[in-house]
Amino acid sequence: MKIFKFGGASVNSVDRIKNLKSIVASHQQERLVIIISAMGKTTNGLEKVADAYFKGNKEEALQLFNVVKNQHLTTAKYLLVLQYNECVQQLNDFFTEVEWLLHDKPVRNYDYYYDQIVCTGELFSTCIISHFLKEEKINNQWLDVRDLLRTDNNFRDAGVQFDFSASRIKAAIEEFNGHITITQGFIGATDDNESTTLGREGSDYTAAIFANILDATELTIWKDVEGVMNADPKSYPDAQLIKELNFNEVIEMAYYGAQVIHPKTIKPLQNKNIPLLVKCFLDPSLKGTIIHHKHVKNLPPIIVNKEHQVLMHLKTKDFSFIGEEPMSILYQIFSEIKVKPNLIQTGAISLQLCLDDHEEKIAMLAEKCSHLFDVQIEKMLTLITIRHYNEEIISHLLTNRQILLQQKTKETIQTIYRTQ
Repeated sequence: MKIFKFGGASVNSVDRIKNLKSIVASHQQERLVIIISAMGKTTNGLEKVADAYFKGNKEEALQLFNVVKNQHLTTAKYLLVLQYNECVQQLNDFFTEVEWLLHDKPVRNYDYYYDQIVCTGELFSTCIISHFLKEEKINNQWLDVRDLLRTDNNFRDAGVQFDFSASRIKAAIEEFNGHITITQGFIGATDDNESTTLGREGSDYTAAIFANILDATELTIWKDVEGVMNADPKSYPDAQLIKELNFNEVIEMAYYGAQVIHPKTIKPLQNKNIPLLVKCFLDPSLKGTIIHHKHVKNLPPIIVNKEHQVLMHLKTKDFSFIGEEPMSILYQIFSEIKVKPNLIQTGAISLQLCLDDHEEKIAMLAEKCSHLFDVQIEKMLTLITIRHYNEEIISHLLTNRQILLQQKTKETIQTIYRTQ
């Protein structure tokens, strides 16, 4: 059993979906579970739908959703002939899920509606691709992962209930007589059948869960780059391929915000020593990157940029030291509003937090902290993390930056600087 995961870039056009078919066709005699993300910028489009709906702009939300809807119907039209009517019938069921919701007024929090709307992107893409593979004589079963992956109701960052999910997943795969199963990444459902998402880029995590539960021989994540690079090649044109990594290094990279592998992906693989391959769907002959449990030496500097950062300055109101009690209260606040600081710097009477700039959560955090601290906020910042740094790379990346905060260990340096 092998697990393949295809991201949005690998299915963002008719030609790339045909390319996916070629890759799958070369493995169709093997047992495969294929996890597929939403097409291209679909998730971004559906996020705009959710934003408009929650702000009370129902007509705008419906118009934005029609754009997404028509994009998928057009893709189906170009790919399908014999399977077209059956595919569109299934797509219409998913469209209706969203359209019914958009006609009601929101009565719950934003994260709930985000998940109900955004989750459908994966349903659209897998529906079309499953029917296309059938049209190309590649037999497969399509599964709604919401029937398999049970989660809690922590919307937008749901926790997976492994025991229930494992029994459902094993049963669904074992009952199928064919070789290939198509399902979705990123999404699940609660006991009440309410859709949830596992966090942005959570399709990698879904694939790792399937690999763990099904004792896969390997998991391959197909991307539009040669493999794991030491920096984002879009920002750093001289980024280089890392041919081999171990699980611990990838966990560190993910912790600091590298977008190559989802932070939760590694542990299910590490627990069963399942190798992870990161390969290029544009040229499957390239070896890519292999990630395993073995020690790897002589890694190059690894650069992770996080833009749209906020630095929150907290200072005790009575000039008392920041001790155990205020820190305990602060972490309780983090838990309540579900924020995770990217960096924390403590002083005698002050504290600095670097966070992603989610406007609603930042406002809530500032309001709750204001009962304990004087609060100041700086926005439009960037956090850069360099693993395995050297003085040359520090000088190259940080010279002439307006640095606000820096932390440094033997392996890692983190710097917050003003973007503009």
